[in-house]
Amino acid sequence: MKAVENTSIAERFAEIRGVTMKLIEPLEMEDFIIQSHEDVSPAKWHIAHTTWFFERMILKEFKSDYQEFNSTFDFLFNSYYNTIGPYQPRHQRGVLSRPTVNQVIEYRNYVDQQVSNLLAESASETKEEIEALIYMGLQHEQQHQELILMDIKYNFFVNPLFPTYTETEKRPVSKQQESQFVEFEGGLVEIGHDGNGFAFDNESPRHKVWLEPFKLATKPVTNGEFLEFINSGGYEKPEYWLSDGWSIVKEHNWKAPLYWLKDKQQHWQIFTLAGIQDLELDEPVSHISFYEADAFSRWKGKRLPTEAEWEYASQSVAIHGNTLDEGVYHPVASSSDSQSELLSKMFGDVWEWTASAYSPYPGSKPLEGALGEYNAKFMCNQMILRGGSCATPLKHIRETYRNFFPPEKRWQFSGFRLAQDQN
Repeated sequence: MKAVENTSIAERFAEIRGVTMKLIEPLEMEDFIIQSHEDVSPAKWHIAHTTWFFERMILKEFKSDYQEFNSTFDFLFNSYYNTIGPYQPRHQRGVLSRPTVNQVIEYRNYVDQQVSNLLAESASETKEEIEALIYMGLQHEQQHQELILMDIKYNFFVNPLFPTYTETEKRPVSKQQESQFVEFEGGLVEIGHDGNGFAFDNESPRHKVWLEPFKLATKPVTNGEFLEFINSGGYEKPEYWLSDGWSIVKEHNWKAPLYWLKDKQQHWQIFTLAGIQDLELDEPVSHISFYEADAFSRWKGKRLPTEAEWEYASQSVAIHGNTLDEGVYHPVASSSDSQSELLSKMFGDVWEWTASAYSPYPGSKPLEGALGEYNAKFMCNQMILRGGSCATPLKHIRETYRNFFPPEKRWQFSGFRLAQDQN
């Protein structure tokens, strides 16, 4: 857990914490408390919890004269760290009208100043450990920046007025080329983090994996391609669905991806953070569950890639794309300067579902103490996604990054690309 940055940790801290505050600028005061689903947290809780992380994991551990801003915040803004103590139930975060938004922002400012003071005064023997923990806290903050956008989008979607979070300009695009497949010989390959720079504990250790020869699609599946699945009756044919997925489809009456709508003329539209827009057929399909991605793959006679296949294929691809830094907050069709790439959109736009369940790598060891709860205890009933999305900060993305969600969840900016065996 070692930070490697050209900028100082203090500058990085100020920069990333500032991005979070920039993201909440478009919100009205009433928007901060809404929790329209148990999976969705209020924006106020996000900005408080990320602050709590720095206070509880760093200031209380390393600043001998630290005075808590408010002792009740340890209960209110702990997320799920049972080794630290009890916490406000996740599904009841939206009942917290107090503390106020202004008090939470005051709390952020207080903790930010205390962290700056700690960095300036820390002894040499603890400085490296403190900086490493702060860097982890910043990675955690970037995860919540994406969650803020995801949760605002869902909260606005269930509002009959379909509010607009912010106006965005679409980037110029060119006609999407038809997807092809790139061949990979496979063999004995290595995946996982190599120890240089930051990585979460679930990305290590680097290890060998045997891959049979496979093919990977040159781009993610698009809205237009997924519309063909819908029009063919894909949501009505159980033969394409895993048993649990079919039960979810019937229970929730799924007919299309989350955020797809029809206007009065029955034309498809999509709700975005910039409001309702016409469905662009060449954009990567997003807000897809694992079950929908798997069903489409079966319908096409293909499959989802394993996470090892995905990572191995991505190792020759530069990390760039449509990320949070672009300010679009929505997947976009390929631009003309990316048409020549062998594998397009491996990073950014949409997290890509894989066929791999979330489990530890061989020899993996969780962090000690409370931070050991960060990843390892969720290694059950979750599927791996790779690559980052239009709401992921660019500097947060790594080819080894293992995102994970339950297979039925759709409010993540999640899509997929197809794979197939060579024989």
